[in-house]
Amino acid sequence: MSVESLRISAVVPMYNAAATIERCLAPLVAMLERGEIAEIIVVDDCATDPSTEIVSRYPSVRMIRMAAQGGPGAARNKAAQVADGSHLWFVDADVVVAEDAARILARALSETEAAAVFGCYDDRPAATNFLSQYKNLVHHYYHSRGSENASTFWAGCGAVERNLFKALGGFDAERYRYPSIEDIELGYRMRDAGARIVLERALQGKHLKEWRLRNLLHTDIFRRALPWSRLMLERKSITNDLNVGTGERMRAVLTLSTIVAFLAWPLGLVSPWAATILAVATVGANRDFIRFFRTNRGLPFAAKAFLFHQLYYVYSSCAFACATAQHLRAGHGTQGGVGRIG
Repeated sequence: MSVESLRISAVVPMYNAAATIERCLAPLVAMLERGEIAEIIVVDDCATDPSTEIVSRYPSVRMIRMAAQGGPGAARNKAAQVADGSHLWFVDADVVVAEDAARILARALSETEAAAVFGCYDDRPAATNFLSQYKNLVHHYYHSRGSENASTFWAGCGAVERNLFKALGGFDAERYRYPSIEDIELGYRMRDAGARIVLERALQGKHLKEWRLRNLLHTDIFRRALPWSRLMLERKSITNDLNVGTGERMRAVLTLSTIVAFLAWPLGLVSPWAATILAVATVGANRDFIRFFRTNRGLPFAAKAFLFHQLYYVYSSCAFACATAQHLRAGHGTQGGVGRIG
């Protein structure tokens, strides 16, 4: 497959994205004008804000409308039915891809001959509050360290062969009617079909989402941890990559053990030395994480991010435990061990 033979259709699912859609479209329109992509398709998922009016100002952008709101998976599936490209490049409406993203994507598809390629958020998220910086930088951290031969897929900025996508039935829009793990589930099916998925770290986009504690916890637990846990338990296989790898599960166990030790210490159930050793071990196990944040945002930020990340381990582990209990009550067996999901 050569770069010249690729025809990339950029697909943007959109619901009430008036605050971000112009910034999202700007680099894509420039790529279209340079001939780096074949078309831009925006799918209006029944927006109730001025999103559609904004998109209509771009004559080169093709906008189609859903008959009823179905979520990002259904919107992407709708675009696949009308796209002309050989590859579908999914870009979220709150992501601004880098100026060279289309060229990097085309080169990665050509050189690896992968069926799908995805990238990551950059290390300069738009929102400046702590949780937005933390959350988006964590995503960058995991993707920058993930295996090139990926275990799954990410649709925030990821492309897939259109024929394969259609052959697999696209995203499971019935099960995932809200933004969730529809891309992860599709990635599993692609891998089951023998397709290669590549993580291209140079393929980046800036995330415009502003995270606050309420929406972060809701998304992490109910849109990510619980459904991903259920999916892996159903598949009887725990993914060993990105933020669910073996090392991450071990760090989660260390975090939980440290917390239990410090709670048990005042009761005389654990010696202070044991609790201290566990705390030191927890910090040591997260040294790469701390180093990354210290390099990018300084030591005070790194310390705060490390502490919040321990909370992340706790609620993600609890979500996996809840999903496991539900799975067992339903009469299913499991294999592959218990891991932290996030």
